[in-house]
Amino acid sequence: QVQLVESGGGLVQAGGSLRLSCEASGDGLGIRPMGWYRQAVGKGRELVAEYTDYGINYEESVEGRFTISRDNAKNSVYLQMNNLRPEDTAVYKCILRYPTQVFWGPGTQVTVSA
Repeated sequence: QVQLVESGGGLVQAGGSLRLSCEASGDGLGIRPMGWYRQAVGKGRELVAEYTDYGINYEESVEGRFTISRDNAKNSVYLQMNNLRPEDTAVYKCILRYPTQVFWGPGTQVTVSA
């Protein structure tokens, strides 16, 4: 069984920065596609940034502000978020993909005040 644990969320003023971390644990992890999604109140879940087999995908509104990175030795993925906006407020969840199964973390709240 795979477990994902996120950290690094919090309350920040518009224009500020946060760095999210996600560590995966479990047997036979290997190097898997990992990334970040978010869900704001009253909205659906949306991609933020994700490693795929072909590269990195970013949601259009975060390009140039957010940067995803990973440390394969630590089975971890990170999200550096700069120049945060109130509309970035959401629960951010880490994802790890196997070919036939997807694992999600419980999420970490990011709140950006105007």
